[in-house]
Amino acid sequence: MKHIVLFFMVGLLAAGMHAQDQSGLRKKQFNLNEGVAINGYDPVAYFTLNKAVKGSKDNTVVHEAVTYYFSSAANKDAFIKNPAKYEPEYGGWCAYAMGAKGEKVEVDPKTFKIVNGRLNLFYNKFFNNTLTEWNKDEANLKKKADANWSKIYH
Repeated sequence: MKHIVLFFMVGLLAAGMHAQDQSGLRKKQFNLNEGVAINGYDPVAYFTLNKAVKGSKDNTVVHEAVTYYFSSAANKDAFIKNPAKYEPEYGGWCAYAMGAKGEKVEVDPKTFKIVNGRLNLFYNKFFNNTLTEWNKDEANLKKKADANWSKIYH
């Protein structure tokens, strides 16, 4: 009986360590500003309103060590029900840079595109809107971005 209890406790400890490792990895690899994703923009609004909308600290969810702000309680609830649907691709880094060079590059949260039901964000500063380049070769860049992100986030 002692062996079963010990085995069970080791299993729980290992599961807890994996969860901590995963949370640490997300904090390290995701594009966060003081722990907040998408510079405080509401990830659900991109899908429901097709535009970037600033969230509020009053509607906050911490999902696997990453904080998200929402513009409404309804959006917060939608996220809680299905966070994988609304979290940005590539940890919130620029999809174009991830595909073209495998690099983590900051984004302009107002420059986005929903691709295959997933939120993709893009760099857009100093007359360089990477969404324009992404649109010229989306299929190829998406494939490369997926492969590059899997090397970074593992």
